[in-house]
Amino acid sequence: MKIKAGLIAAFTAGLLFTGITVPADAGTTYTTNLRAAARALPLAAENNLGYDRARYFGSGWIDTNRDCQYTRAEVLISETRVAPTYSSGGCTVTAGRWVTSWDNKVHTSPTTVQIDHLVPVAETWGSGARNWTQARRVTFYNDLYPHSLSAQTNLLNQQKQAKGPEDWMPPANQCSYIAQWVMVKTRWGMTVDSREKAFLVQKADQCPAASLTIIKY
Repeated sequence: MKIKAGLIAAFTAGLLFTGITVPADAGTTYTTNLRAAARALPLAAENNLGYDRARYFGSGWIDTNRDCQYTRAEVLISETRVAPTYSSGGCTVTAGRWVTSWDNKVHTSPTTVQIDHLVPVAETWGSGARNWTQARRVTFYNDLYPHSLSAQTNLLNQQKQAKGPEDWMPPANQCSYIAQWVMVKTRWGMTVDSREKAFLVQKADQCPAASLTIIKY
């Protein structure tokens, strides 16, 4: 099973650290805590003018390592709790066991889950991606960093659509959701608007203190 062990271990280990270091350059790792990270997100009005998903974020999932498994399959492989079953060619996942973090439901068929961009693509455009290179946007779209992408129950993902946490929250594990949102926004150097930031800070203060390890892109 191809588990993205290094990145998952980095996130898990981050929950055990204390103390804060100053955010570093791309490709480096630093530790902080949820409340400080929420407050450190740069503030700017969200601007979605000109957003075009297909034009600016590529044609969809890609096969980064050329093993015939596209990003959707890679996420399913990394998150299954049992060894996955593949199509005859080995390129597509046909069965496994996934526990979706938004509702704690168990799925054994990949047809009942969708791969969610934690920070929706439209939100990303309005939070700074309009100024990124095309290559950076495509990389974000297919980012296998823990929590950037995850398998979630079809219905909940459809309910969320392009909403930020100030407008939609999952029914379960809300503090984890907030922490993951803050981590992804920080990883990619994205901004937050005033309503979003106020909500993130409020929720972070209500959640148990948690330390985070963030790998900057």
